[in-house]
Amino acid sequence: MRRAIHWFRRDLRLHDNTALRKAVEQAESVVPVFVVEDAFQTGPDVGAARAAFLFKSVSELDASLDALGQKLIIRYGRSDVEIPKLAQELKAQAVFCNKRYEPYAQARDRRVFNALNSVGVGFELFKDAVIWEEREILTKTQQLYTVFTPYANAWRSKNFAAPPRNIRKIAPCSVEVASHHLPTVDHFGLKLSQSIPNAGEKAGLRLLDEFIRGKLFHYGDQRDFPAIQGTSQLSPHLRAGTVSIRKVVSDVLRARAKGNPKQKNNCDTFLNELIWREFYLQILHHFPHVMKGNFRREYDSLEWSHNESHFAAWKEGQTGYPIVDAAMRCLNATGWMHNRLRMIVAMFLTKDLLLNWQWGERYFMQQLVDGDLAANNGGWQWSAGTGTDAAPYFRIFNPVTQGMKFDPKGEFIRAWIPELTDLPNQLVHEPWEAGLLAARYPVRIVLHKDQRAKALDIYARIKSSRTSPREP
Repeated sequence: MRRAIHWFRRDLRLHDNTALRKAVEQAESVVPVFVVEDAFQTGPDVGAARAAFLFKSVSELDASLDALGQKLIIRYGRSDVEIPKLAQELKAQAVFCNKRYEPYAQARDRRVFNALNSVGVGFELFKDAVIWEEREILTKTQQLYTVFTPYANAWRSKNFAAPPRNIRKIAPCSVEVASHHLPTVDHFGLKLSQSIPNAGEKAGLRLLDEFIRGKLFHYGDQRDFPAIQGTSQLSPHLRAGTVSIRKVVSDVLRARAKGNPKQKNNCDTFLNELIWREFYLQILHHFPHVMKGNFRREYDSLEWSHNESHFAAWKEGQTGYPIVDAAMRCLNATGWMHNRLRMIVAMFLTKDLLLNWQWGERYFMQQLVDGDLAANNGGWQWSAGTGTDAAPYFRIFNPVTQGMKFDPKGEFIRAWIPELTDLPNQLVHEPWEAGLLAARYPVRIVLHKDQRAKALDIYARIKSSRTSPREP
């Protein structure tokens, strides 16, 4: 093959990039391209922090390509227009890219395929964002898994191949074509009010190395405590593809092999989180209705509240429940939220405020630097009790006891709620017991005990009508 295009999407790296490696192996010259999609401006869930991280990662990728004597072509518009147009300008024989699993992305790929096919250009898609995709993890009767634990067991039972060597050379193309400057979030009218983490492949690999050498062996013991930096912080990089999932899994397994039994358990706990990521991706792929509603459709009849003032208080961190408010203030300031806190605030929105999980799902996507449709949707439906969990609706977190258990000294709370700085540990989770005035910290907008009873009653009404989701 004389000339090929590699279309960068959520694979913004040179290390262990499946489609890029295939293009380099099969073509005499390769032209890398990134399309700034119209959806960055028109999508309802576009977030400034996520866009800023992505564009910064693309900028870092451009610098890495430049070091190899390559130029990253930037185009604006619809991919099904710009990619075929570029292929004709270059007289390319094929376009290589890595698969996406979101239904809207796959629909776009079908449009790109048809447009390329109409002008005689090949379109090659490769598995890259996951270890096991679509129908590679099935039951003994070749059915899909809709429960996590057996899926995870099957996932672990398969042989895993370590990533190949790095690409050290990409033959450039002699044809000159138009390219644009990479935009900033301001270009799309987005206001970045959050501080984003270091982006790009080098930052991602450095973060992975630090995690493997340090926090991995303590992950299971420390991951639930937001005042401790005990998590990997890799999720923005996995979403943008600045770090390969194969690289992450390979490094974890290598470290695990050297660990003692306790360290191995901590490694397994982290690996489990990576498996959750793939589980939710295959759920999204095979059950695309979750994008617009409940996984278990019988819950479509849930009687949600529509209290806008409650939703505003939740978003702004003004509910009167310290652990909830600290988590939301952290999200709004940094674009990041600790995983334990994501469960707490999601459970509070759905089971205490009785608001539709989709309200929270969308707000998270607008704020999170690592917002990922599959993981975010799966996590929200888990918390709401409408997802894949076999017996979910009895699970209702108490926001006070959750705070006491996972932020026992109130360190995280005090970091984000200065109004409570001077309270002793025994009162920081229940400031109403100290008789604080509303002017200093808001009173509770609901009482957990009352709301828990309401939630159980609402869910119990539709318990008898439960049915299994239809297979695709």
